[in-house]
Amino acid sequence: MTDTTLALLAFTPLLLAGILLIGFRLPARTAMPVVYAVTALIALLAWDMSVSRVLASTFQGLILTVAILWIIFGAILLLNTLKHSGGIKAIRNGFSGISPDRRVQAIIVAWLFGCFIEGASGFGTPAAVAAPLMVALGFPALAAVVVGMMIQSTPVSFGAVGTPIVVGVTGGIDRSGISEALEAGGHTWLEYFRLIAAEVAIVHALVGVLMPLIMVVIMVRFFGANRSWKEGLSITPFALFAGVAFVVPYALAGVLLGPEFPSMIGAMVGLAIVVPAARRGFLLPKDTWDFAESSQWPDNWIGNLEIKLDDVTGKAPISTFMGWVPYVLLAVFLVISRTVEPIKNALTSFAFGWSDILGEAGVSGSVQPLYLPGGILLMVVLVTAVIHRMRGSELKAAFGESSKTLLGAGFVLIFTIPMVRILINSGVNASDLVSMPVAMARFVADGVGDIYPLFAPAVGGLGAFIAGSNTVSNLMLSDFQFNVAQQLGISTAMMVALQAVGAAAGNMIAIHNVVAASATVGLLGREGDTIRKTILPTIYYLLLTGVIGLVAFYVLGVSDPLLSLG
Repeated sequence: MTDTTLALLAFTPLLLAGILLIGFRLPARTAMPVVYAVTALIALLAWDMSVSRVLASTFQGLILTVAILWIIFGAILLLNTLKHSGGIKAIRNGFSGISPDRRVQAIIVAWLFGCFIEGASGFGTPAAVAAPLMVALGFPALAAVVVGMMIQSTPVSFGAVGTPIVVGVTGGIDRSGISEALEAGGHTWLEYFRLIAAEVAIVHALVGVLMPLIMVVIMVRFFGANRSWKEGLSITPFALFAGVAFVVPYALAGVLLGPEFPSMIGAMVGLAIVVPAARRGFLLPKDTWDFAESSQWPDNWIGNLEIKLDDVTGKAPISTFMGWVPYVLLAVFLVISRTVEPIKNALTSFAFGWSDILGEAGVSGSVQPLYLPGGILLMVVLVTAVIHRMRGSELKAAFGESSKTLLGAGFVLIFTIPMVRILINSGVNASDLVSMPVAMARFVADGVGDIYPLFAPAVGGLGAFIAGSNTVSNLMLSDFQFNVAQQLGISTAMMVALQAVGAAAGNMIAIHNVVAASATVGLLGREGDTIRKTILPTIYYLLLTGVIGLVAFYVLGVSDPLLSLG
């Protein structure tokens, strides 16, 4: 078969998923088993993968599914715990003291708080935490998921304490070979690596400054009573203020400190600036925007997660501060668990998994239940039960309600993630073909020539759409992007940075991330509705990043140590 035929076959699972979810509006529980079956057939018949490797990839995907379900369970459990303790009612009441405007609430809860959770944890946790919290505050479930998915953009490259850069980029390119070339020219790997991180931060800051405004405009346009662009745009000054308050410290941290802390520092500084400003009405419009009455919401906006704030009886009211304490503890525990080495080592030491599944080298999977955000969330739940003085029956009810929510998500993810692993592991085959994601990327690169930088972020986004992970996209495609830059005679560091930024944006439409976020608010079956809306900011992010790349290469003439050696 020709390279073009192979590339088209590689694209088939993604196109099929898009057609079924977005075109035919099928729920993911119906679409994804079909997509998984088609992917397995292509792997066996066109890629000449062994049955053993396809099965091993499937088992690997199932192990990863357990890890993701554990995170979902923890996020839902914390929310249900706060529902029964009275914490959610206190948080909701507290927002009336900041602003009753839903646009302001979305910016503070989703953009700023969500960006902090992304920086501390990653793994899709922000949408899983922020979406149910917004539902509890009175947002329609579908709106909460759409807004929650848009968090998966600017902060993602530096999520989980920099994992997509520290692990994804470092593991995705030939570090030893690059280090030798750099040392021959009097440079170091650290210098080159820090340059990539700085360029990722700067590009994200330039593109991401508009994300709070885009988030609000999409929410108001699609979920407002008047379906008005104008009502969303009227908060432009405040939204831009919130964007700048995040991206300036974020970019400075990326340039000066490296990849571990930009998202967390940007969010902390942003919250410290934006919340007091919102209390004082700084740059807020005169109108206060809210959703229509919930009785007027279409059925497809509403999930089966119920937050009845008046159900807490026989208990003294909780203060707003005490209501927020569990989320503060979550952020603190996440940071400690990922930055304090003795604690990190203790948490990661408890793990179970399967190495070289079915004898397939490199196909392994493991679950670290204490280190994963699900374990941290469970710890926070137990502390919350004590400090909120919960009864045993209340905690039991929270566990029961949370367990029921997992069933639908589990069924979808047991097909989605194994499908992803087959694609990623397809590089080992009897026909000596490159993996399916690389075949897709090469097809795009060969077709566009010197203007490839415009499409480089989309290639990274494609990898994230497939894998649901910035880190995995970087692992799969960084070396490919590096080699294309060398062939074009342009900065390899900047090209890898475009890959990392595009891969972050691709998370906004990644199917299993959408499924995970939807599960937390009881909205399974509406994944296509979410993707149809989040694809708009994704296109914006990828296109503007590509334009910045073209300007950087061909107008500003950005360079790097390797290019100067050439």
